[in-house]
This record gives sequence, structure tokens and C-alpha cells, in this order.
Amino acid sequence: MNPEEISNTLKDLFGENVETPAPTSWQVQTSKFRLLVLLSDDGSWLRILLPLADAQEAEPFFDKLLEANFDTTLETRYAIHQNVLWGVFQHNCATLVAPDFSAAIARLLALQERGLSDFFGGLIESRIRQIIKAAKMQGQSIETTLQTLDRFYAEGLMGEMELGRESREQTLTAWRNQLERLWPLVEP
Repeated sequence: MNPEEISNTLKDLFGENVETPAPTSWQVQTSKFRLLVLLSDDGSWLRILLPLADAQEAEPFFDKLLEANFDTTLETRYAIHQNVLWGVFQHNCATLVAPDFSAAIARLLALQERGLSDFFGGLIESRIRQIIKAAKMQGQSIETTLQTLDRFYAEGLMGEMELGRESREQTLTAWRNQLERLWPLVEP
């Protein structure tokens, strides 16, 4: 792809939201995202960057982000630079075609839309599995484990003490659902 093809493809995708701050860089800014497209100094490589989250916010998920780079992100990648978690796509311009360029942008926007929620959900599930494993090692049942969790919430060891009974009941219902779903899958 050459600069003209990049400009045309970006304009096809984003219309008037495309800015060209320099002959080898483009920016697309909307209310939802800010996408950067940069060419290397010699024009042989293209890089697309999309800020996703504060690096500190993403830190608990670094291992999962690296696994995703290996398993699920295809040609896009997660990267950390200047305390920001970025979605990144890099490609040699000589072999890049417009459909692949557009697909990479779509994948980056999908990463941005998902944010860290998938990783947060995975972290929560792993913590619940640890609780189940510990409960099973102590010979507890689901009911006994729920009673312990209820006591922890009531005493303020988990969650806010100021939460009303209704909020605590909703939380414990969520716990029950997760425990029932994962209990048979966890070995002590």
C-alpha cells in the first residue's frame, strides 16, 4: 500500500474524521476512539495504533494479554508504551492490500470495544475456582461455602459493610450461580 491508498481506504471507512498531520501519518478521531496510522521513515512499514487502556489498569492482566497475542488476536497485538495499553498492527507496505488493512482496523476496533472486560471475567473466574478448590479441600459443600461468603459480606471482610440486605442478596445470588456452574469442574 502506498500513502494514497492508505488515505483513500481511511476516507472510505471514516469519511471526514480522517486527518493527515504529516505525509506519512493519519489520525482518525471520533467520540469513541483515536486511531493512528504511521509509516516508517523509509515508508516500507505501516503501523496502526489504538489506545485501549491505562497500563496500570491492565497490569493484572498482562499474562492473559500475552496469551491473547499468541492465541486470539491474529495479526493485531497488545503492547505497552508510555503507560498505555495499545492495540497494534504492523505490516510491510509492499505486501499489504486494502482489504487486509481494513480488516486489521476492524480487529483493533473490536479489541478497543471489548476493553479489559474479557480479561477481568477470566480473572474473576480463576479466583472463584481457587475459592472452590480451597472449600473442597476443607470438605465444604456449596451451601457451607455460601454461608461463609455471606458471613464475610456481613462482617465487611468482602464488599462494603454499608451495602443493604438487598444488595448483599444480589451479590450472594451471583456467587451461588458461579459456584453451581464451576463446582463440578474444579478438582481439589
